[in-house]
Amino acid sequence: MIRYGNLFSQIASFENLLLASRKARRGKRLEQDVMRFEAEVEEELCRLQQGLLSKDYVPGAYREFTVWERKRRKISAAPYRDRVIQQALCNVIEPIFEKNFIFDSYACRRNKGTHRAVERFSRFCRQNQYVLKADILQYFASIDHAILLEKIARKVKCPDTLWLVGVIIEGSNPQERRIQYFPGDDLFTPWERRRGIPIGNLTSQFFANCYLNDLDHFLKEELGCRHYLRYVDDLAVFGNDKKQLWQIERKIEDFLAGERLRLHPGKSYVAPMAMGIDHLGYRIFPSHRRLRRDSVVAFWRKVGGLHRQWQAGSIPWQRLNTSLDGWRGHACHGDTYGLRRKIAEELALPLGAGL
Repeated sequence: MIRYGNLFSQIASFENLLLASRKARRGKRLEQDVMRFEAEVEEELCRLQQGLLSKDYVPGAYREFTVWERKRRKISAAPYRDRVIQQALCNVIEPIFEKNFIFDSYACRRNKGTHRAVERFSRFCRQNQYVLKADILQYFASIDHAILLEKIARKVKCPDTLWLVGVIIEGSNPQERRIQYFPGDDLFTPWERRRGIPIGNLTSQFFANCYLNDLDHFLKEELGCRHYLRYVDDLAVFGNDKKQLWQIERKIEDFLAGERLRLHPGKSYVAPMAMGIDHLGYRIFPSHRRLRRDSVVAFWRKVGGLHRQWQAGSIPWQRLNTSLDGWRGHACHGDTYGLRRKIAEELALPLGAGL
């Protein structure tokens, strides 16, 4: 396996840090810490560069908040200066790892994403009778720091780059702790090993793909799972033999134990494609796909409230229309023409609303 060195000078270069700041501020320009940073961007970038070169860089404290997206999630937002550093790191090392990712891994990758994963899922759905669906129990909170760093070190031999990766990983704020024992552990092992990376970090999305890349290759190359795809920790293996898919599920469990991970016990199942399968906000059938009911209900609640505020004159039309545009972009990937037309009629939307 090729290992890459001499990367740190690229990461810490002023040009790369400037590019990183431009990427990190997208969609965030009006945030206070972004505006403060950008007001003196050259000085701020020079300070970051000096901190990297002198090894004095220390990540700041996270801002934590909770969101509800079908389930409770703790989101950790890093200070803007740390987001710039994370982007600078990913600018350089992500292309190295990208070469080794399988085609059918879709989260947080260029030219991939949710809707391409849904299209691929639909294609596999038409070619197979059954699917094994599974996801990993508390995935981000369970990622083992030592194992993750070892996976990065397989491709990166530059000691300064590994120092920065280690600083970011070990700088993770405490995640929800769930004590789990794996083969070979003694009584104290789960307490001695650090684990968990924050949802919300750019590097966390990248590290999450790196961590499960070995599983991807195990399924594709050793088990011969031709029709397999992954979106973060959401796994789908397709086939025509129900018994064989359950055997694959057990082999996945055994493999993940070596990574100090477990499948979610209530979310692994084998089901016939004909009954429709929930995946990334859609209910997918061999012949068509619909939006999940809970997705429609959540949208209706949100847009209904915005619509009432717009009618009362408390928000501008642009605010409501932005929300409608975002939902339409998602809904158009399902068979939803009738639903979109009904919503437009119910809300009595003006011409050009875009549903």
